[in-house]
Amino acid sequence: MSIAGTAIALPDIARDLGDAPGPLHWVVNGFNLVFALFTVVWGAVSDRIGHHISFRLGVALTGLAGIVSAAAPSVEILDAARVIAGIGAAAVLVGSTSILSHLYTGADRATAFAAFGTVNGLGLALGPTISGFLVGGIGWRGVFLAQAAVLIVALAGTVVLPRVRPERVGSAPILDVGLLRNRTFLGLCLVPVAGAIGFVTLLTYLPNALSGITSMDPTSAGLFMLTMTVPVLLAPAVVAKLITTGSVTPKTVIGVSLAALVLGDLGMLALRPDSSLWWIVVPMVAVGLGFGLPIGLVDGEALAAVPPEQTGTAAGVLNLFRIGGEALLVAGYAWTLTAFVTASMPDNPVADATAAGIPGHPHEYAAAFHDVVVVLALLVAVTAASVVLLTRSRKRTDVSSAA
Repeated sequence: MSIAGTAIALPDIARDLGDAPGPLHWVVNGFNLVFALFTVVWGAVSDRIGHHISFRLGVALTGLAGIVSAAAPSVEILDAARVIAGIGAAAVLVGSTSILSHLYTGADRATAFAAFGTVNGLGLALGPTISGFLVGGIGWRGVFLAQAAVLIVALAGTVVLPRVRPERVGSAPILDVGLLRNRTFLGLCLVPVAGAIGFVTLLTYLPNALSGITSMDPTSAGLFMLTMTVPVLLAPAVVAKLITTGSVTPKTVIGVSLAALVLGDLGMLALRPDSSLWWIVVPMVAVGLGFGLPIGLVDGEALAAVPPEQTGTAAGVLNLFRIGGEALLVAGYAWTLTAFVTASMPDNPVADATAAGIPGHPHEYAAAFHDVVVVLALLVAVTAASVVLLTRSRKRTDVSSAA
């Protein structure tokens, strides 16, 4: 919900606390950027203090930040609280995955991580919808109160967590950038970056576009977003079955997903003030499939491309590409859209409000949105071409070169 559901509240936050684009976008970008950076920091800290402790600290810190966010009297205090929430969320992610990894082995481990992935997928898919209902029923502060309530329950549950403190491994590097000399591994790391460009940006800000272009209310926008997010839930299971039966290869799945992202982003050009929303249903499904098809699959393929003794470090590099890419690209989307809107409305006092998704100037918002989605499609196409070129090398050669 923190990643996928917060932006849907931005128009209401803008009306309540002010629509200056910099502070307003940091409600989303502050969380995302700090979350990405502190994932690496907490990785090192967690190894030293214990994963159960870092998880408990992260849950408490993020829950407290949620309460402060809900009570924030100004956008500056809200931004500060969101930054603190990002720091805590990084500890939650690092601590939780490390605990699961250490407590489970074999088939039980696979089951545990499958459940973990399913819950993450549910949050990603339903975040905009749940937040839309909360904004419509309670107001924007309800989004942060709901997050805090869930975390309070989680904090109570941490009392039963077992101690999980790994053995120290000397001065092993947190991140081994030398892995990026492995062309196959590097190419696979770019797949989630393509997903961040073509899907996560729209997941975050398409509700604003629906508000700014069609005057759709947050509750309706959240429901409509299911068109794009439900495929994310369904695609991984279908892909797993197809891969298991030998019907398709991982490379084919990745290629189809990248093509779907490009076509889906271009299809968003059909979102116009004077056209039916039905025209963007197929593009939304395509974008959801583009992101959902390689989930899990790309992780397995990337880690299989490196020597077994480097899989842990490789996972850290892959997640830095994934989470860092999402944070930077979501921020870049917001800044670019705001620049396009304000450029089309020079000296207009409501330009910032329009960029925030507040209805009133649908044609100006639509023009800026169309420019941005064309840029997204081009960036995905370039990234896809890079993936194809890098993964042409033989896996056996790559594994040897990374050793």
